[in-house]
Amino acid sequence: MSKSVVFFTLIAVLPFLCGAFSPENPTDRKILVLLDDFAIKSSHSLFFKSLQSRGFDLDFKLADDPKIALQRYGRYFYDALILFAPTIERFGGSIDPAAVLDFVDSGHDLILAADSNGSELIRAIATECGVDFDEDPAAVVIDHTGYAVSETEGDHTLIASDELIESDVIVGSRKIEAPILFQGIAHTLNPANSLVLKALSAFPSAYSANPKSKLSSPPQLTGSAISLVSVIQARNNARILISGSLSLFSNRFFKSGVQKAGSPTRYAKSGNEQFSIALSNWVFHERGHLKAVNVRHHKVGEADEPAMYRINDELEYSVEIYEWSGKAWEPYVTDDVQVQFYMMSPYVLKTLSTDNKGRYHTAFKVPDVYGVFQFKVEYQKLGYTTLSLSKQIPVRPFRHNEYERFIPTAYPYYGSAFSMMAGFFIFTIVHLYNK
Repeated sequence: MSKSVVFFTLIAVLPFLCGAFSPENPTDRKILVLLDDFAIKSSHSLFFKSLQSRGFDLDFKLADDPKIALQRYGRYFYDALILFAPTIERFGGSIDPAAVLDFVDSGHDLILAADSNGSELIRAIATECGVDFDEDPAAVVIDHTGYAVSETEGDHTLIASDELIESDVIVGSRKIEAPILFQGIAHTLNPANSLVLKALSAFPSAYSANPKSKLSSPPQLTGSAISLVSVIQARNNARILISGSLSLFSNRFFKSGVQKAGSPTRYAKSGNEQFSIALSNWVFHERGHLKAVNVRHHKVGEADEPAMYRINDELEYSVEIYEWSGKAWEPYVTDDVQVQFYMMSPYVLKTLSTDNKGRYHTAFKVPDVYGVFQFKVEYQKLGYTTLSLSKQIPVRPFRHNEYERFIPTAYPYYGSAFSMMAGFFIFTIVHLYNK
Protein backbone atom coordinates (compact mmCIF):
# COMPACT_ATOMS: atom_id res chain seq x y z
CA MET A 1 0.00 0.00 0.00
CA SER A 2 2.77 2.43 0.99
CA LYS A 3 4.71 1.70 -2.21
CA SER A 4 1.70 2.51 -4.38
CA VAL A 5 1.21 5.81 -2.51
CA VAL A 6 4.86 6.76 -3.11
CA PHE A 7 4.55 5.79 -6.79
CA PHE A 8 1.48 7.95 -7.41
CA THR A 9 3.07 10.82 -5.48
CA LEU A 10 6.12 10.71 -7.76
CA ILE A 11 3.90 10.64 -10.84
CA ALA A 12 2.06 13.74 -9.58
CA VAL A 13 5.26 15.65 -8.79
CA LEU A 14 7.20 14.66 -11.93
CA PRO A 15 5.63 17.27 -14.28
CA PHE A 16 6.63 20.06 -11.89
CA LEU A 17 10.19 18.80 -11.70
CA CYS A 18 10.55 18.38 -15.46
CA GLY A 19 9.12 21.79 -16.36
CA ALA A 20 10.82 23.78 -13.63
CA PHE A 21 13.30 26.58 -14.13
CA SER A 22 16.79 25.12 -14.51
CA PRO A 23 20.25 26.46 -15.42
CA GLU A 24 20.21 24.47 -18.66
CA ASN A 25 16.75 25.78 -19.63
CA PRO A 26 16.40 29.16 -17.89
CA THR A 27 13.14 30.22 -19.51
CA ASP A 28 10.20 30.36 -17.10
CA ARG A 29 7.65 27.70 -17.98
CA LYS A 30 4.82 27.66 -15.44
CA ILE A 31 3.30 31.06 -14.65
CA LEU A 32 0.60 31.95 -12.14
CA VAL A 33 -1.71 34.72 -13.41
CA LEU A 34 -3.74 36.45 -10.69
CA LEU A 35 -6.72 38.46 -11.93
CA ASP A 36 -9.29 40.84 -10.45
CA ASP A 37 -11.90 39.35 -12.71
CA PHE A 38 -11.88 36.56 -15.27
CA ALA A 39 -13.05 39.15 -17.81
CA ILE A 40 -9.40 40.31 -17.94
CA LYS A 41 -8.51 36.91 -19.39
CA SER A 42 -10.65 37.81 -22.43
CA SER A 43 -9.84 41.52 -22.64
CA HIS A 44 -6.09 40.78 -22.53
CA SER A 45 -6.18 37.50 -24.45
CA LEU A 46 -3.69 38.58 -27.14
CA PHE A 47 -0.98 39.09 -24.54
CA PHE A 48 -1.72 35.78 -22.86
CA LYS A 49 -1.84 33.93 -26.19
CA SER A 50 1.58 35.33 -27.11
CA LEU A 51 2.96 33.73 -23.93
CA GLN A 52 1.22 30.42 -24.55
CA SER A 53 2.44 30.30 -28.15
CA ARG A 54 6.01 30.47 -26.80
CA GLY A 55 5.46 27.42 -24.61
CA PHE A 56 4.44 28.99 -21.30
CA ASP A 57 1.91 27.21 -19.11
CA LEU A 58 -0.45 29.84 -17.67
CA ASP A 59 -2.52 29.07 -14.58
CA PHE A 60 -5.34 31.66 -14.28
CA LYS A 61 -6.79 32.28 -10.83
CA LEU A 62 -8.71 35.03 -9.07
CA ALA A 63 -6.46 36.99 -6.73
CA ASP A 64 -8.78 36.36 -3.77
CA ASP A 65 -9.08 32.61 -4.40
CA PRO A 66 -8.73 30.98 -0.95
CA LYS A 67 -6.85 28.00 -2.41
CA ILE A 68 -3.99 29.78 -4.17
CA ALA A 69 -0.42 29.27 -2.98
CA LEU A 70 3.01 29.97 -4.40
CA GLN A 71 4.91 27.31 -2.51
CA ARG A 72 4.64 24.48 -0.06
CA TYR A 73 7.40 23.22 2.21
CA GLY A 74 9.88 25.45 0.40
CA ARG A 75 9.08 24.11 -3.08
CA TYR A 76 7.58 26.67 -5.46
CA PHE A 77 4.80 25.58 -7.78
CA TYR A 78 5.45 28.35 -10.30
CA ASP A 79 8.41 29.93 -12.06
CA ALA A 80 6.87 33.39 -12.49
CA LEU A 81 3.92 35.50 -11.35
CA ILE A 82 1.72 37.93 -13.28
CA LEU A 83 -0.35 40.30 -11.11
CA PHE A 84 -3.17 41.75 -13.22
CA ALA A 85 -5.27 42.58 -10.14
CA PRO A 86 -4.85 46.31 -9.53
CA THR A 87 -7.90 46.66 -7.24
CA ILE A 88 -7.28 43.69 -4.97
CA GLU A 89 -7.21 44.66 -1.31
CA ARG A 90 -6.15 41.28 0.03
CA PHE A 91 -4.87 38.11 -1.59
CA GLY A 92 -6.51 34.78 -0.95
CA GLY A 93 -4.89 31.60 0.28
CA SER A 94 -1.37 31.80 1.68
CA ILE A 95 -0.29 34.72 -0.52
CA ASP A 96 0.50 38.13 0.95
CA PRO A 97 3.00 40.88 0.04
CA ALA A 98 5.75 39.13 2.00
CA ALA A 99 5.10 35.89 0.09
CA VAL A 100 5.34 37.76 -3.25
CA LEU A 101 8.63 39.38 -2.22
CA ASP A 102 10.01 36.03 -1.01
CA PHE A 103 9.02 34.61 -4.38
CA VAL A 104 11.19 37.23 -6.11
CA ASP A 105 14.00 36.80 -3.57
CA SER A 106 14.04 33.12 -4.51
CA GLY A 107 14.96 34.06 -8.09
CA HIS A 108 11.50 34.06 -9.69
CA ASP A 109 10.09 36.74 -11.98
CA LEU A 110 7.16 39.13 -11.60
CA ILE A 111 4.95 41.28 -13.83
CA LEU A 112 2.79 43.77 -11.94
CA ALA A 113 0.24 46.09 -13.54
CA ALA A 114 -1.48 48.86 -11.59
CA ASP A 115 -4.24 51.21 -12.71
CA SER A 116 -5.98 54.44 -11.77
CA ASN A 117 -7.89 52.53 -9.08
CA GLY A 118 -4.79 50.73 -7.77
CA SER A 119 -5.07 49.36 -4.26
CA GLU A 120 -2.70 49.96 -1.35
CA LEU A 121 -1.66 46.30 -1.56
CA ILE A 122 -0.35 46.66 -5.12
CA ARG A 123 1.31 49.98 -4.27
CA ALA A 124 3.05 48.40 -1.26
CA ILE A 125 4.52 45.59 -3.38
CA ALA A 126 5.73 48.12 -5.96
CA THR A 127 7.31 50.24 -3.23
CA GLU A 128 9.28 47.26 -1.94
CA CYS A 129 10.58 46.74 -5.48
CA GLY A 130 11.90 50.31 -5.69
CA VAL A 131 8.95 52.03 -7.41
CA ASP A 132 6.75 54.71 -5.80
CA PHE A 133 3.31 55.37 -7.28
CA ASP A 134 1.68 58.79 -6.91
CA GLU A 135 0.22 59.08 -3.41
CA ASP A 136 -2.95 60.72 -4.75
CA PRO A 137 -5.28 57.78 -5.52
CA ALA A 138 -7.24 59.88 -8.05
CA ALA A 139 -4.18 61.12 -9.97
CA VAL A 140 -3.33 59.86 -13.46
CA VAL A 141 -0.77 60.85 -16.06
CA ILE A 142 -1.84 63.89 -18.11
CA ASP A 143 -0.01 65.37 -21.06
CA HIS A 144 -1.44 68.24 -23.13
CA THR A 145 1.36 67.90 -25.70
CA GLY A 146 2.15 64.19 -25.98
CA TYR A 147 -1.38 62.83 -25.89
CA ALA A 148 -2.91 60.48 -28.43
CA VAL A 149 -5.29 62.08 -30.91
CA SER A 150 -8.81 60.64 -30.62
CA GLU A 151 -12.12 61.26 -32.35
CA THR A 152 -13.46 63.07 -29.31
CA GLU A 153 -11.51 65.71 -27.43
CA GLY A 154 -10.74 64.19 -24.05
CA ASP A 155 -8.82 65.14 -20.95
CA HIS A 156 -5.49 64.13 -22.49
CA THR A 157 -4.99 61.13 -20.19
CA LEU A 158 -4.41 58.78 -23.13
CA ILE A 159 -0.68 59.16 -23.69
CA ALA A 160 1.22 58.20 -26.86
CA SER A 161 4.83 57.77 -25.78
CA ASP A 162 7.90 56.63 -27.65
CA GLU A 163 10.43 57.43 -24.91
CA LEU A 164 11.90 53.92 -24.70
CA ILE A 165 14.96 52.71 -22.88
CA GLU A 166 17.95 52.45 -25.21
CA SER A 167 18.62 48.75 -24.86
CA ASP A 168 18.13 46.16 -27.59
CA VAL A 169 18.30 43.45 -24.96
CA ILE A 170 15.29 44.75 -23.02
CA VAL A 171 13.01 46.07 -25.80
CA GLY A 172 14.32 43.97 -28.68
CA SER A 173 16.53 44.73 -31.65
CA ARG A 174 13.59 45.42 -33.97
CA LYS A 175 12.69 49.08 -33.70
CA ILE A 176 9.23 49.92 -32.37
CA GLU A 177 7.99 52.43 -34.93
CA ALA A 178 4.55 53.30 -33.56
CA PRO A 179 4.05 55.15 -30.25
CA ILE A 180 2.84 53.17 -27.25
CA LEU A 181 -0.54 53.93 -25.75
CA PHE A 182 -0.65 54.42 -21.99
CA GLN A 183 -3.51 55.35 -19.70
CA GLY A 184 -2.87 54.98 -16.01
CA ILE A 185 -0.95 56.22 -13.01
CA ALA A 186 2.54 57.64 -12.74
CA HIS A 187 5.39 56.35 -10.66
CA THR A 188 8.92 57.41 -9.85
CA LEU A 189 12.06 55.44 -9.18
CA ASN A 190 13.47 55.24 -5.70
CA PRO A 191 16.88 56.99 -5.95
CA ALA A 192 18.27 54.60 -3.34
CA ASN A 193 17.61 51.64 -5.65
CA SER A 194 20.12 51.58 -8.51
CA LEU A 195 18.58 48.43 -10.02
CA VAL A 196 15.37 50.08 -11.28
CA LEU A 197 15.27 51.32 -14.88
CA LYS A 198 12.70 53.27 -16.89
CA ALA A 199 11.54 51.14 -19.80
CA LEU A 200 8.96 53.71 -20.94
CA SER A 201 9.13 57.34 -19.79
CA ALA A 202 6.76 60.25 -20.00
CA PHE A 203 7.45 63.40 -21.99
CA PRO A 204 8.76 66.56 -20.25
CA SER A 205 5.28 68.10 -20.65
CA ALA A 206 3.55 65.35 -18.65
CA TYR A 207 2.40 65.59 -15.06
CA SER A 208 0.37 63.57 -12.56
CA ALA A 209 -2.90 65.03 -11.27
CA ASN A 210 -6.61 64.42 -10.87
CA PRO A 211 -8.15 65.24 -14.29
CA LYS A 212 -11.55 65.97 -12.70
CA SER A 213 -10.37 68.81 -10.50
CA LYS A 214 -8.48 72.04 -11.01
CA LEU A 215 -4.89 72.29 -9.87
CA SER A 216 -4.58 74.32 -6.69
CA SER A 217 -0.81 73.76 -6.44
CA PRO A 218 1.96 72.52 -8.72
CA PRO A 219 1.87 68.72 -9.17
CA GLN A 220 4.51 66.71 -7.34
CA LEU A 221 5.32 64.41 -10.28
CA THR A 222 6.20 66.13 -13.54
CA GLY A 223 8.12 65.67 -16.76
CA SER A 224 10.62 62.97 -17.52
CA ALA A 225 10.85 62.08 -13.81
CA ILE A 226 7.62 60.16 -14.41
CA SER A 227 8.09 56.54 -15.38
CA LEU A 228 5.23 54.77 -17.13
CA VAL A 229 6.79 51.29 -17.22
CA SER A 230 9.82 50.24 -15.20
CA VAL A 231 11.94 47.10 -15.08
CA ILE A 232 14.17 45.73 -12.34
CA GLN A 233 16.80 43.03 -12.39
CA ALA A 234 17.60 41.99 -8.83
CA ARG A 235 21.04 40.93 -7.68
CA ASN A 236 19.91 37.31 -7.84
CA ASN A 237 18.97 37.90 -11.52
CA ALA A 238 15.21 37.78 -10.83
CA ARG A 239 13.39 40.19 -13.15
CA ILE A 240 10.42 42.45 -12.45
CA LEU A 241 8.21 44.57 -14.72
CA ILE A 242 5.98 47.26 -13.18
CA SER A 243 3.44 49.12 -15.30
CA GLY A 244 1.16 51.95 -14.22
CA SER A 245 -1.42 50.86 -16.76
CA LEU A 246 -3.21 47.53 -17.04
CA SER A 247 -4.76 48.71 -20.31
CA LEU A 248 -1.28 48.82 -21.87
CA PHE A 249 -1.55 45.00 -22.23
CA SER A 250 -5.18 44.98 -23.42
CA ASN A 251 -6.49 43.83 -26.79
CA ARG A 252 -8.03 47.27 -27.31
CA PHE A 253 -4.66 49.01 -27.07
CA PHE A 254 -2.93 46.25 -29.05
CA LYS A 255 -5.28 46.72 -32.03
CA SER A 256 -5.86 50.46 -31.74
CA GLY A 257 -4.47 52.91 -34.27
CA VAL A 258 -2.44 55.77 -32.88
CA GLN A 259 -1.48 59.30 -33.82
CA LYS A 260 0.53 61.50 -31.50
CA ALA A 261 -0.63 65.09 -31.10
CA GLY A 262 1.29 67.41 -33.40
CA SER A 263 2.43 64.60 -35.68
CA PRO A 264 0.99 64.14 -39.18
CA THR A 265 1.73 60.39 -39.12
CA ARG A 266 -1.01 58.01 -38.11
CA TYR A 267 -0.17 54.38 -37.44
CA ALA A 268 -2.72 51.69 -38.14
CA LYS A 269 -1.58 49.82 -35.05
CA SER A 270 0.02 51.00 -31.82
CA GLY A 271 3.39 49.71 -30.61
CA ASN A 272 1.82 48.15 -27.50
CA GLU A 273 1.85 44.56 -28.70
CA GLN A 274 5.45 44.65 -29.89
CA PHE A 275 6.54 46.48 -26.74
CA SER A 276 4.71 44.14 -24.35
CA ILE A 277 5.96 40.98 -26.04
CA ALA A 278 9.52 42.31 -26.15
CA LEU A 279 9.43 43.13 -22.44
CA SER A 280 7.95 39.73 -21.59
CA ASN A 281 10.76 38.09 -23.57
CA TRP A 282 13.24 39.84 -21.33
CA VAL A 283 11.38 39.38 -18.04
CA PHE A 284 10.96 35.65 -18.60
CA HIS A 285 14.64 35.17 -19.55
CA GLU A 286 14.12 34.49 -23.23
CA ARG A 287 16.71 37.19 -23.89
CA GLY A 288 19.70 38.54 -22.00
CA HIS A 289 20.36 35.44 -19.88
CA LEU A 290 24.05 34.48 -19.73
CA LYS A 291 25.90 31.47 -18.40
CA ALA A 292 29.62 30.77 -18.03
CA VAL A 293 31.12 27.29 -18.35
CA ASN A 294 34.54 25.67 -18.69
CA VAL A 295 36.46 28.14 -16.54
CA ARG A 296 40.10 27.07 -16.92
CA HIS A 297 43.60 28.29 -16.12
CA HIS A 298 47.01 26.70 -16.59
CA LYS A 299 50.64 27.49 -17.24
CA VAL A 300 51.60 28.46 -20.77
CA GLY A 301 52.51 25.32 -22.71
CA GLU A 302 50.65 23.01 -20.33
CA ALA A 303 47.09 21.71 -20.28
CA ASP A 304 46.50 20.66 -16.68
CA GLU A 305 45.36 23.07 -14.00
CA PRO A 306 48.05 23.31 -11.29
CA ALA A 307 47.44 23.25 -7.54
CA MET A 308 49.39 26.50 -7.20
CA TYR A 309 51.48 28.95 -9.18
CA ARG A 310 54.92 30.36 -8.59
CA ILE A 311 55.66 34.07 -8.78
CA ASN A 312 56.47 35.24 -12.32
CA ASP A 313 54.89 32.16 -13.94
CA GLU A 314 53.29 32.71 -17.35
CA LEU A 315 49.67 31.52 -17.29
CA GLU A 316 46.58 31.37 -19.50
CA TYR A 317 42.98 31.91 -18.41
CA SER A 318 39.84 31.05 -20.42
CA VAL A 319 36.07 30.88 -19.98
CA GLU A 320 33.14 30.15 -22.29
CA ILE A 321 30.08 32.44 -22.17
CA TYR A 322 26.74 31.67 -23.82
CA GLU A 323 23.42 33.51 -24.11
CA TRP A 324 19.99 31.86 -24.02
CA SER A 325 17.98 32.67 -27.15
CA GLY A 326 14.71 31.25 -25.87
CA LYS A 327 15.34 27.88 -27.49
CA ALA A 328 19.06 27.15 -27.31
CA TRP A 329 22.36 28.44 -25.95
CA GLU A 330 24.24 30.60 -28.45
CA PRO A 331 27.77 32.05 -28.21
CA TYR A 332 27.83 35.45 -26.56
CA VAL A 333 30.14 37.81 -28.41
CA THR A 334 31.39 41.07 -26.91
CA ASP A 335 34.66 42.88 -26.21
CA ASP A 336 34.22 44.05 -22.62
CA VAL A 337 34.70 40.94 -20.47
CA GLN A 338 37.57 41.36 -18.00
CA VAL A 339 39.35 39.09 -15.53
CA GLN A 340 41.07 40.19 -12.32
CA PHE A 341 43.91 38.43 -10.57
CA TYR A 342 42.88 39.52 -7.14
CA MET A 343 44.25 39.55 -3.59
CA MET A 344 42.68 42.30 -1.47
CA SER A 345 42.88 44.39 -4.64
CA PRO A 346 43.42 43.52 -8.31
CA TYR A 347 47.10 43.01 -9.14
CA VAL A 348 46.27 42.19 -12.77
CA LEU A 349 43.28 43.40 -14.81
CA LYS A 350 43.02 42.06 -18.35
CA THR A 351 40.37 42.34 -21.06
CA LEU A 352 39.64 38.91 -22.49
CA SER A 353 39.98 38.22 -26.20
CA THR A 354 37.27 36.21 -27.95
CA ASP A 355 37.20 33.75 -30.82
CA ASN A 356 33.60 34.81 -31.65
CA LYS A 357 32.43 31.31 -30.69
CA GLY A 358 31.82 32.00 -27.04
CA ARG A 359 35.36 31.36 -25.77
CA TYR A 360 37.23 34.17 -23.99
CA HIS A 361 40.91 33.93 -23.15
CA THR A 362 44.00 35.85 -22.11
CA ALA A 363 47.56 35.30 -20.86
CA PHE A 364 49.60 37.21 -18.29
CA LYS A 365 52.48 36.87 -15.85
CA VAL A 366 51.85 36.09 -12.20
CA PRO A 367 52.87 39.16 -10.15
CA ASP A 368 56.01 39.05 -8.01
CA VAL A 369 53.89 38.76 -4.87
CA TYR A 370 53.00 35.52 -3.13
CA GLY A 371 49.77 34.77 -1.24
CA VAL A 372 46.26 33.48 -1.96
CA PHE A 373 44.88 34.99 -5.17
CA GLN A 374 41.57 34.70 -7.00
CA PHE A 375 40.64 34.73 -10.66
CA LYS A 376 37.56 37.00 -10.65
CA VAL A 377 35.14 37.84 -13.45
CA GLU A 378 32.41 40.32 -12.45
CA TYR A 379 30.39 41.01 -15.58
CA GLN A 380 27.49 43.46 -15.36
CA LYS A 381 25.88 44.89 -18.48
CA LEU A 382 22.56 46.63 -18.99
CA GLY A 383 19.84 44.06 -19.63
CA TYR A 384 21.99 40.98 -19.11
CA THR A 385 22.13 38.68 -16.13
CA THR A 386 25.13 39.21 -13.89
CA LEU A 387 28.07 36.83 -14.13
CA SER A 388 30.12 36.45 -10.96
CA LEU A 389 32.96 33.95 -11.29
CA SER A 390 35.66 33.30 -8.70
CA LYS A 391 38.39 30.69 -8.50
CA GLN A 392 40.99 30.64 -5.75
CA ILE A 393 44.64 29.73 -6.30
CA PRO A 394 47.74 30.12 -4.07
CA VAL A 395 50.97 31.69 -5.34
CA ARG A 396 54.29 30.67 -3.76
CA PRO A 397 57.74 32.27 -3.86
CA PHE A 398 60.83 30.62 -5.38
CA ARG A 399 62.24 27.67 -3.51
CA HIS A 400 65.84 27.87 -2.35
CA ASN A 401 67.04 25.80 -5.33
CA GLU A 402 64.99 27.68 -7.94
CA TYR A 403 66.87 30.96 -7.87
CA GLU A 404 69.38 31.70 -10.65
CA ARG A 405 72.98 30.84 -9.79
CA PHE A 406 74.25 34.07 -11.28
CA ILE A 407 72.01 37.07 -11.44
CA PRO A 408 72.87 39.30 -14.43
CA THR A 409 72.21 42.50 -12.48
CA ALA A 410 74.81 41.43 -9.92
CA TYR A 411 77.68 41.06 -12.44
CA PRO A 412 79.33 44.36 -11.34
CA TYR A 413 79.44 43.07 -7.77
CA TYR A 414 80.85 39.72 -8.92
CA GLY A 415 83.50 41.61 -10.94
CA SER A 416 84.47 43.83 -8.02
CA ALA A 417 84.88 40.83 -5.68
CA PHE A 418 87.08 38.85 -8.09
CA SER A 419 89.11 41.94 -9.05
CA MET A 420 89.75 42.59 -5.35
CA MET A 421 91.02 39.03 -4.88
CA ALA A 422 93.21 39.25 -7.98
CA GLY A 423 94.66 42.60 -6.90
CA PHE A 424 95.41 41.30 -3.42
CA PHE A 425 97.18 38.25 -4.90
CA ILE A 426 99.31 40.39 -7.21
CA PHE A 427 100.14 42.80 -4.36
CA THR A 428 101.24 39.85 -2.19
CA ILE A 429 103.56 38.45 -4.87
CA VAL A 430 105.11 41.83 -5.54
CA HIS A 431 105.56 42.59 -1.84
CA LEU A 432 107.18 39.22 -1.02
CA TYR A 433 109.55 38.83 -3.94
CA ASN A 434 110.51 42.40 -4.88
CA LYS A 435 113.83 43.58 -3.30
